[in-house]
Amino acid sequence: MKKIINDKQTVVKELCEGMVLAYPDIVSWNEQYNIISRCQRNTQKVTLISGGGSGHEPAHGGFVGRGMLDAAVCGDVFASPSIMQVYNGILRNASEKGVLLVIKNYAGDMMNFKGAAEMAVEDDGLSVEWVCVNDDVAIDNEAERRGVAGTLFVHKIAGALAEEGASLQQVKAVAEKVIQNVRTMGFALKPCTVPAKGKPTFTLGENEIEMGIGIHGEAGVRRERLGTAKEIANEVVGRVVADLPFKSGDEVALLINGLGGTPNQELFILNREVRHILDEKGIEIHRTMVGNYMTSIDMAGASVTLLRLDAELKRLFAAPARTVSWNTQD
Repeated sequence: MKKIINDKQTVVKELCEGMVLAYPDIVSWNEQYNIISRCQRNTQKVTLISGGGSGHEPAHGGFVGRGMLDAAVCGDVFASPSIMQVYNGILRNASEKGVLLVIKNYAGDMMNFKGAAEMAVEDDGLSVEWVCVNDDVAIDNEAERRGVAGTLFVHKIAGALAEEGASLQQVKAVAEKVIQNVRTMGFALKPCTVPAKGKPTFTLGENEIEMGIGIHGEAGVRRERLGTAKEIANEVVGRVVADLPFKSGDEVALLINGLGGTPNQELFILNREVRHILDEKGIEIHRTMVGNYMTSIDMAGASVTLLRLDAELKRLFAAPARTVSWNTQD
């Protein structure tokens, strides 16, 4: 295993410290609980908190700042933060207008974030709500669908409405609106290597692809022959479009998300094929994003996310934000 680290046990603390040293005007860091918070707190708006296991950088700490998250709670690599970590994230960032937790649909995250919310409500009298992101169409059972790259759109749109001073229920409602209209599917060309384990999380042959992967280094739902970019795009887009379903005339935001180990060259080629397919289906692209947003350490592969937009979502998507990894001006 070749990685630029000092010690397997200090990876998360050192990446948090490194982020804050690079962007001290945007984020701060609570070392005891590994909480990344925005420097310029606004207690007159709904607090938006997300997080989960580390290893998905720039998510989640990279999206803390004006117009998006107020805090991200960072667990160990691919492990949920503890209830006490999340609880302290709530206490240290809560505002007068309440707190919304954005939780990805994984058992550990759901248990610990919801448990922390209950503690903050019952013990401290805070107003705390939560939403569950489950955009992964690789899983047929909707109750078991994982939260993956579509979570980014929840952060952006709910964060924009919170910044405008909306109520907790309004911010929760728009977050749920995004969740209802976003779908994702991913694939891997090679697995990732978790520092603590020092070896790949699964094995793939030279001409094999893992279809339907999550973001925690796990294998996908099936293994296939490696095809061309066009063939891969056809399968992934076909599954995503059919699920909502998206239809001709829909206006969407498109995210071509790298998983950490894929060159931009290949992501742009994938975007080209995805765009051609969507054009043929009459689905209109409002905005395209290509790059690493929700990764799986150094996994090679990508995911494709579509968010169906209306006037409200388009307005909030375009709203300014200033974070480590998302910076749009007024």
